[in-house]
Amino acid sequence: METAPSLETVYQAIHALYHNPDPAGKEKASSWLGELQRSVFAWRISDQLLHQKAELEACYFAAQTMRTKIQYSFHELPVESYSSLRDSLLEHLSHVTEETAHVIVTQLCLALADLALQMASWESPVEDIIGRLGNDAKYLPALLEVLTVLPEEVNSRSLRLGANRRTEVLKSLSHVEPQVLQLLNTCLHTLGVDNATVQTRVFRCFGSWLSLGVVPSSEEHLNSLLNVVFHALVNSNTPSPVHEAASDCICSALFLIEAVEKNYSLAHNLFHGVYKVVDAYHMSVAKEDIDKSMNYCRMFTELAESLLDVIILSPGQNLGDLRTLDLLLICVGHHDYEVAEITFNFWYRLSEILFKKNNDHLNRLFHPYIRRLIISLAQHSQMEPDHEGILEEHDDFGEFRSRVSDLIKDIVFIVGSSSCFKEMFENLKNQGSNATWNMSEASLFVMAAVAKNIIPDENEVVPQVVEAIIHLPEDSHIAVRHTSTLLLGELCEWIEKHPQYLELVLNYILSCLQHKPLARMAASALQNICSSCRTKMASHFNGLLQIIQAIDSFSISNEAAVDLLKGAALILCQLPDEQVTDGLRVLCQCQLSHLSKVLQQDPQDKTAKFDPTPWLDRISAIFRHVNICVKGNNTHPCLVVVKEVWPVMSQVCEYYKADIRIIERCCRCIRFLIRCVGRYFAILVEPLVTQIVRIYQEHPHSCFLYLGSILVDEYGRDPGCVQGLVDMLQAFCGPTFHLLDKQDGLRNHPDTVDDLFRLCTRFLQTMPVVFLQCPVFKSLFQLALAACNLDHKDANSSVMQFFYSLMQIGRLHEKAPDFTVRQSLVKGILKEHRQTLIFTLVQAAIFHLPSYVMPDIADVLYEMMKLDKELFLLGFEEALQQIPTQNQNGSVTVTPDQLKEFHCLVSSAEHVKTISTSLRDFSRLYK
Repeated sequence: METAPSLETVYQAIHALYHNPDPAGKEKASSWLGELQRSVFAWRISDQLLHQKAELEACYFAAQTMRTKIQYSFHELPVESYSSLRDSLLEHLSHVTEETAHVIVTQLCLALADLALQMASWESPVEDIIGRLGNDAKYLPALLEVLTVLPEEVNSRSLRLGANRRTEVLKSLSHVEPQVLQLLNTCLHTLGVDNATVQTRVFRCFGSWLSLGVVPSSEEHLNSLLNVVFHALVNSNTPSPVHEAASDCICSALFLIEAVEKNYSLAHNLFHGVYKVVDAYHMSVAKEDIDKSMNYCRMFTELAESLLDVIILSPGQNLGDLRTLDLLLICVGHHDYEVAEITFNFWYRLSEILFKKNNDHLNRLFHPYIRRLIISLAQHSQMEPDHEGILEEHDDFGEFRSRVSDLIKDIVFIVGSSSCFKEMFENLKNQGSNATWNMSEASLFVMAAVAKNIIPDENEVVPQVVEAIIHLPEDSHIAVRHTSTLLLGELCEWIEKHPQYLELVLNYILSCLQHKPLARMAASALQNICSSCRTKMASHFNGLLQIIQAIDSFSISNEAAVDLLKGAALILCQLPDEQVTDGLRVLCQCQLSHLSKVLQQDPQDKTAKFDPTPWLDRISAIFRHVNICVKGNNTHPCLVVVKEVWPVMSQVCEYYKADIRIIERCCRCIRFLIRCVGRYFAILVEPLVTQIVRIYQEHPHSCFLYLGSILVDEYGRDPGCVQGLVDMLQAFCGPTFHLLDKQDGLRNHPDTVDDLFRLCTRFLQTMPVVFLQCPVFKSLFQLALAACNLDHKDANSSVMQFFYSLMQIGRLHEKAPDFTVRQSLVKGILKEHRQTLIFTLVQAAIFHLPSYVMPDIADVLYEMMKLDKELFLLGFEEALQQIPTQNQNGSVTVTPDQLKEFHCLVSSAEHVKTISTSLRDFSRLYK
């Protein structure tokens, strides 16, 4: 947008966005308004719209634009305009009334808060805001909203305040906190006695200031506010909004007491305060007020998490009172599983600490609590008595049960897997004729969660369970049979030690395969058994083949078919070589015949419904799990079948060359064909490369680059393949550069970046000298530099791995004949590009990338230093000289001492972790 639009034009666009019935008109208006928001004219226009107050939609657009500009584009404003912007926002807020839409008030308050945090020259924002808005009750909504969002915005990463500015802000806010708490106390005692709205706002604001992580210095005002908050929580008639705000507030306070010794007085008060609301929790259960029950449960859980270390170190003493665990178990006993689920994170943390301590005495101490937890979880896992069919995997209750299973697997070591398994089985037996199907199914579900941890030599309970399952009546509820099948699959290691049950179990699973609702689980169980009982399953391979040949008659899902094929492929590996070929051919024949039908369709026929992906997935599953070691110069037993499969794969690639979804699957199939036979595939490399290069010129699917990296990995050390692979790379580079050189090309095609530099890394690892001397290397290096800032986990990781491998080949394998040449080439690259490369990496860490990328960048810097420390230090010093030490509003981003410390830590690092930690800490100064 080159010129400022008129206000009339803006009003028309806003009206079209909200009221135009034509979707195309709405889209056009949205696009134009988005362009306006990105322009520098948005500052003045949004201010004018707010002053005119003509329409609700226009005011919201203006307030939201103002907040967005301050948050993301503050650098556009000259320093001299900060004060006028501040005064303008305060003026807008002074006109806010109870009738003003809340969304507009919130956006304006966020805008003012973000301005205050970034405007270093505004020395006393809180005092000024209170002075401007604190003299009249009508300004109270705006005042409390500003004071609420201000602490919340301190840790907003989109503001990029930097650690020094954040520290300065936190120090400033801690100084004015007593004034704020006094204001909140005054509001409660003068306006909020019977006013739920005022109470809600005050509690939210109080909680926000507590979330700063700084314990208020004014104990009088703090305790006074906490007393009012707890009083609201004890009162069963407290309105829901007030109750939720009060709960949030206490949770924020509880977070402060993790450092118990430092904040013992606060911890003591909160501990006793939380225990006072236990009766109120029971009242909420009696009244079936689920929201309040969840609020109480959050508080109990936060108390337990904050005091977890104390509970472990001094169980049963003072703040380590084990009644806190009873509170959580009371909540786990709530009839609604959503309440129980709130406590899960605590149990995870408890189990993690106990596992690390490996202390039998401690485990025995917590044994009864975990036992009660598992029993309650079993009860929560029961389906409704009138439920028909099996449980949907991805519905809310299905996902809850999945989390229950994960939790039980984590905590069961405290009570012992065998003990838990036995107790669930005893429950089943004791229920006798009174057992309902859903109670039995829930017990089996818990048993399945711990089954893999059962000692394979167990001979007391597991045989009874297996016998009971394989003799389940046909009319048993389908969900009971489904979970029983799951349990058999989890007992695969036990079955391997008890082969007398193998045939019985297989017969049971085969019967389940013939029932569509059970087929998926039966196939998965069979795969587990094939994996654990490979040797003993070899004699059953022909039976497996018969099942697979009739697989489509079972009406099973493709996922179940894939599981069956995985299991068969694992058994195939146990057979003598002479049987492998025929067995593999049978496994592939059905899939190939279906694909042949696909290829008979008219490619121009848009009504063709035959989807090849199920058959491609099946072929991938087969070859992925066939892993046969060939001795000496013997022919690979799978090669003849690979030669039969390859022409069909080639035809599918040609037929569907424009369809990325199918091409990706086809490339995956070819990848596993190559991995299966390794060097024996070399005879097919030339036609494969010729085809994928030709298709890539027209349809640059990144999966072809990935397939190229597989070829380089397998055959890059074969002198006869080197030139062909280099030619392949150069042919790939033209379309790839064209795609990535477009505007936002790197950001729009991260998969291509990922697969391209994965390919380049393979070249460095297999034929480094040839690759470094390749004509396209310089262009690839420059592209890698440009991609350093790409905030995409996989793509960025591949780029960093490329640089890391580049530095490594210059110093590793010193006895290799090409070492001198390699080292000379790499050092030459480092000498030429050291400043640009190091500066780009450091700048990427500071301004563009999240913290989880720091170890990758540290790896590259560390390898550079090990390769040539003198060159690295020279480039590092040059890079640091270019790093800005102040932001646009003049506040200090990094001090000379911090810059010096960073330089010292990196330059003297003896371990890569030192660089990673230093980078992460240094980057926080800018974020």
